[in-house]
Amino acid sequence: MLGVINMEVILLERIEKIGKLGDIVKVKDGYARNYLLPQNKALRASKENLSIYEKEKAKYEKLNTSNLEKAEKVANKLQNVSIDIIKQASDSGQLYGSVSTKDISDELNNIGHKIEKKQVQLKSVIKTTGQHEVRIVIHPEYIITITVNIGRTLEELTMQTEEIEKIEKENMKKEEDKEKFLNKQKILEAEDEKVTEEENEKIIETKEIKTTNKASTKTKELKTKKKDKTNKNTKKE
Repeated sequence: MLGVINMEVILLERIEKIGKLGDIVKVKDGYARNYLLPQNKALRASKENLSIYEKEKAKYEKLNTSNLEKAEKVANKLQNVSIDIIKQASDSGQLYGSVSTKDISDELNNIGHKIEKKQVQLKSVIKTTGQHEVRIVIHPEYIITITVNIGRTLEELTMQTEEIEKIEKENMKKEEDKEKFLNKQKILEAEDEKVTEEENEKIIETKEIKTTNKASTKTKELKTKKKDKTNKNTKKE
């Protein structure tokens, strides 16, 4: 049995879970030939290509920065985006077929977001109605999660959206209540600390007074003894 064949390449941009611009890494031969090399995302790590990369490094860095800026703009527009897709399904919510990456990219394009189907990442094939979280890879450093709502009819989608909004409001209220409770606890703890600090100060002050009084009493006793002794000596004389 043949082992896995790897190829060493120079990355021309950041690739998720593999490396960043300029890294020399080993990847599976098929991944390099079918994706990285034809997409101009990497160069084969030969002496000649290493020399080319070093000479054109500034150009690749500039291009990478430009792509990153474009990706950031697209990512900002995609924040909190959700799309609706109508599909035929059984009463139990099982789809007659599935929702593809093309279905999702087409719907995103319909609402003004230019996304290719290869940028859509599904954890698994979508075969049920309801709400699904889907990753959109705009750039390795900008991966956005959008919500895909799937229903049999527009009415069903509306009901789903209303139910989701209701749950979100409930969760938001819970978070607000939790934050209020924690803030109240902090205030009570701060007050307890203040009371404890004041009590400690009083204890220290009381101890200091007692010590001062004790010292004063002792001084008086010594003075009295000294006076008595002086009086005795005077009488003898």
